[in-house]
Amino acid sequence: MNVLLLGGTAEARELARLLHADGIAVVTSLAGTVTNPHLPEGTTRVGGFGGADGLTDYLRGHHVDAVIDATHPFAERISASAADACGRTGVPLLRLTRPSWAVHSDAASWHWADSIDQAREIAGGLGNRVFLAIGRQSLGEFTDWGDRFVLARVIDPPDIAIPASWTVLRARGPFRIDDELDLLRRYGIDVLVTKDAGGPTDAKLAAASELEVPVVMLRRPAPPDRVRLVTYVADVMVWVKGLRVGVAGQRRRSR
Repeated sequence: MNVLLLGGTAEARELARLLHADGIAVVTSLAGTVTNPHLPEGTTRVGGFGGADGLTDYLRGHHVDAVIDATHPFAERISASAADACGRTGVPLLRLTRPSWAVHSDAASWHWADSIDQAREIAGGLGNRVFLAIGRQSLGEFTDWGDRFVLARVIDPPDIAIPASWTVLRARGPFRIDDELDLLRRYGIDVLVTKDAGGPTDAKLAAASELEVPVVMLRRPAPPDRVRLVTYVADVMVWVKGLRVGVAGQRRRSR
C-alpha cells in the first residue's frame, strides 16, 4: 500500500513513524517553506506539486493508494489541491486536524477574528506593544505599524522590510510557560495576536492568561467540502488499516 502523507506538523511525524513501523510505504511531502525542518521517518520529498494538476499527476504516476492531509490548519492551498486531486483520481483522502482552541477554557475571553485584516483592526484598538505569533508569511499585513512596538516571533527570517520599531525574534517551539512569561514581561507586551493552531495547550496562551494580556485569535479557514476529518493520530491509523485490507484484496483479484 502506498500512502502520500502531506506533513510539516508533529502529528504528521508521529504518523510517519507509525506507518513506517507497520510496514506501510509512506512518502511524507513537506512544503519546503522552513529551513532545517524536523524530518520524519521514511521517505521524504520537499517542495510543491504545482497545484491540483501537478498533484493529480503525482498520484497517478506513483500509484498512490491513499492521501493523508496532516498539514497545518492554515495550509489552505495544499488542502484544497489535495481535495481536488483526490476527487479527480478517486484516491481516498483523510484530513487530520488538531482539536481547535475554541474549546480552551479561556476561549470565551479571547477576541476572535475571521481574517488577518480583522485581527489587525481588533489588536490595533487593544494595545501598542504587540506580540505577533502568526508566522512570517502574514507579517506583511502589519508592517505599516511603524508607530508602535511589535515583537514578531518566527522560525525563519522574514523576506520583507521590517519597521525600525519592531523586534524580530527567531525561535522554534515548543516553548515553556516560564519562558513565555519572561518574554511578555521583558517586552511589556499588552496584546497577543495568534492563530488557532490547536493541539495541546500553548504556553504563550497560558502566559497571556496569567498576565491578563488580551488575546486576538484568528479563526481557522473552513476545510474543503466533502473531506472526511479526524482529530487524532489513532483515528488515522484505523482508517489506513481498513483501506489496506481493501487494497490487498484488490491486488489479489487483479493477479
